[in-house]
Amino acid sequence: MVSGRPRRPTGGAAGAAGVLAVAVPAAVMLGLGLWGLDRGGTWRDEAVTLQVARRSVPQIWRLLHEVDAVHGLYYLFMHAVLAVPGSGAVADEVLLRLPSVVAASAAAGLVAALGSRLARPRVGLWAGLLYAITPMVGHYAQEGRSYALVAAGAAGAALWLAKAVDGRPWWPYAALVAGTGLLHELAVLMLPAHAVTLALARVARREWGRWAAAAGGALLVVSPLALVSGRQAGQVAWLTPPDAGAALRLLGQFTGRADGTLWVYVGLVVVAATAPRRSALVRVALPLAVLPPLLLMVLSQVRPMYDDRYVLFALAGAPLLAAAGADRLLGALPRAGTAAGARAVALVGGSAVALAFVGQLPLYRLDRDPGRRPDNLTAVAALAARELAPGDPVVFLPSIGRRPALAYPRAFRRARDLALKAPGPASGTLYGVEADAPVLRRRLAAVDRLWVVAEPYVLRSRWYPGDPAERLKLTVVNEEFVPREPRREFVSGGTVLRLYVRRPAAAGPPRTGPAGPFPAGWSSAEPPRVAPPAGGPATGSRVSPPALPRPGPW
Repeated sequence: MVSGRPRRPTGGAAGAAGVLAVAVPAAVMLGLGLWGLDRGGTWRDEAVTLQVARRSVPQIWRLLHEVDAVHGLYYLFMHAVLAVPGSGAVADEVLLRLPSVVAASAAAGLVAALGSRLARPRVGLWAGLLYAITPMVGHYAQEGRSYALVAAGAAGAALWLAKAVDGRPWWPYAALVAGTGLLHELAVLMLPAHAVTLALARVARREWGRWAAAAGGALLVVSPLALVSGRQAGQVAWLTPPDAGAALRLLGQFTGRADGTLWVYVGLVVVAATAPRRSALVRVALPLAVLPPLLLMVLSQVRPMYDDRYVLFALAGAPLLAAAGADRLLGALPRAGTAAGARAVALVGGSAVALAFVGQLPLYRLDRDPGRRPDNLTAVAALAARELAPGDPVVFLPSIGRRPALAYPRAFRRARDLALKAPGPASGTLYGVEADAPVLRRRLAAVDRLWVVAEPYVLRSRWYPGDPAERLKLTVVNEEFVPREPRREFVSGGTVLRLYVRRPAAAGPPRTGPAGPFPAGWSSAEPPRVAPPAGGPATGSRVSPPALPRPGPW
C-alpha cells in the first residue's frame, strides 16, 4: 500500500505529536508569509491580477475568451477577495497577497501531514519546516498570483492519494486534482508522478481502476481550459527551451539556494532515495519532486512551456525526501529507539532546520525589497500622481506600459491618454485598444507638450514594433517633439516618465544622438530594417522583452 505507515505507539501523546507536527510548520509559514507583506509595491504580474480582479464577472469572462484563460478561476476567486472593503492601495496589496500566504501555510501543513502519515511525526515536522523556510516558497507566498494555491492543491492531492489507497473515498482526490488543474492546467503533471507512486507501491488492479477513474474525471474537467488556453499560447512566446542550466537553477531553488546547505540537502535526499527498501514516503515524494519538472522540460524542447514557477507544486517532494534521509541517519544513532533518544533526535533535526533558516534569512530579506522585482508599479503611480497636472496628455510606449495606470487609476485620473480608444474592461483586453494611426496623429498634432511613460527597453534598444499605432507614437515623438529643457525626466520602479515639448518649426528631425525615446534617424517615411527582439512585446500582450526578467502571463 502507498501509506505503508510504520507501527508506532498510539494514544494521546502520539496524537498530540501528530497535531504539533502539522501545526508548527503551518504557523511558521504563516508568520514568514505575513512578514513584510505590505512591502510597498506591486510588479507587473500582480498588477494584472489587481486590475482584472476589479472588473465585473461578465467583464472577466469576456477577457478570458481572448487572453489569460489559464488564470480564469484565480481571477474570479480574487474578484471575491478584493470585494472586501479596504482603505487604500496598501490594503489592496495586502488583500492581493493574503490568499497566497494562507495557501503556502496550508501547503506547509499538508507536507507535514504527509510526512507524518507516511513516516512518523518528526519526519513530518522536519519536512513541513523545510518547506516553510525554502526561499522559493516564501517568494510565491507573497505573490498575488495563483502558484502558492496550486502548490497547496497538489500537496492536498498527494495526501489524499495515500488516504484513498488505504480505503478512503476517491472523489476528494479527483476534486483536488481537478481544482488544482483549473487554477493552472500544468498542475496535471502531478498525475504521472502519482501513477509511478502506485506502480512502486504495487497496488491491486482494483485500486488502479479507481485511480484511473478519478484521474480521468479530473482531466475531463480541465480539458476545456486546456483547449481555450492552447489558442492563447502566444502569451508565452517569450519562453525558450530549458537547458541544463535551468535544471541546475531549479535544483538550487528546490533546496534553498544557499551554497552551505545545498549539498547537505542533496546528500539527505540521496540517503532517502537509496535506502535498501524504499519507504512509502519515498515512493510518493521522489516521483513528485522529479517527474513534473522533468516532463515539462522535455515537452518544452518541442514547444517551450517551462518556467520554474509552473512546477512550484513539485517542490513539496524535496523536503519530504530530505526529512526522510535525516530520519534514516539519526535513527541509526545509539539509543535513538528509546523515548529519550527519540526526543533528542527530534531536537537535533529541528535545530538543523533552524540553522538552515539562518542561512536562508538574507534571501528572505532581499525578497521583501520591492526593488528585487522586475518593476514597481506602485512607485510609478506615485510619481505620476505627483507630476501630472489636470489635463496633461500622456502616451504610453508601448501600450503595455499602461499597466500602472490600470492598477492605480487614481494616480492617472487627471491625465489624458491620447492613444486609448477603448479601455480594457470595455474591450475585453488586458491593456485596452488603441486608436488607429490617423486618429492618433490628429490627437498628437493638437498638443504642444506631452508626457511619455516608457518601458526601459524602448529607450535603450532598437525596438521596432509591428503595430502601426505603436510605430506612429515612436516616430511622432522623435520627429515632432524634444525633451523639455531644463529636462524633466523621472525614473522610478523600472519605468521612465519624461516630459516633451513640440519641436520648433525651423528645426528638423534629429540627425545624431538619441534625442527622443528611440535612436535618432528613425522616421515614419523610412523605418529602420531592424527586427523586434526575440520574445519582444506585442501590442495588447504581456510579453516582456529579453532585456528584462520575464514574468509572462502563465
